[in-house]
Amino acid sequence: MATTNDIKNGSVLNLEGNLWNVIEFQHVKPGKGGAFVRTKLRNVRTNKVVDKTFNAGTKMDFATVDRRDYQYLYQDGADFVFMDTSDYDQLTVAGEAVGDAANFMLESQTVQIALHEGEVLSIELPPSVVLEITYTEPGLQGDRSSAGTKPATVETGYEIQVPLFLETGTKVKVDTRTGDYLGRVN
Repeated sequence: MATTNDIKNGSVLNLEGNLWNVIEFQHVKPGKGGAFVRTKLRNVRTNKVVDKTFNAGTKMDFATVDRRDYQYLYQDGADFVFMDTSDYDQLTVAGEAVGDAANFMLESQTVQIALHEGEVLSIELPPSVVLEITYTEPGLQGDRSSAGTKPATVETGYEIQVPLFLETGTKVKVDTRTGDYLGRVN
């Protein structure tokens, strides 16, 4: 049985019948009293975030999570279809489980899917992706009312803020965690 010493970011805990993903953790050893572990946990099914503190050395029930590479094939209504790159099995994932990752996924892109007993827990994208701008207004050099940025729609349909000099058809690097523009790609 594992203890609080085995907690890492990305670990999945089984607490009170629910699965919780560890977002942050910190081992604390105060000058007086026993050591403890302070954690920030996200409920896998509801996305609710809670802070929870455990005494050091407490036995924990870690859920078995299988992380595999899948290739995104296509969107089927509200669902998304992926293919396991090792055995070519297809997996259909509900749109709610995909969440914000849909804003950055292109067909044939490789993503990592975390599964627990056949249930999709999360879809993990690379830290950044390259997307093409499909529409943006022409930027006027003298227009500084918006701090030098303007809205642009990328090929997935997601809207980001980009510098004024970028035009339709430009490829840009986008942070998948925040949706921020990171730079232009040649």
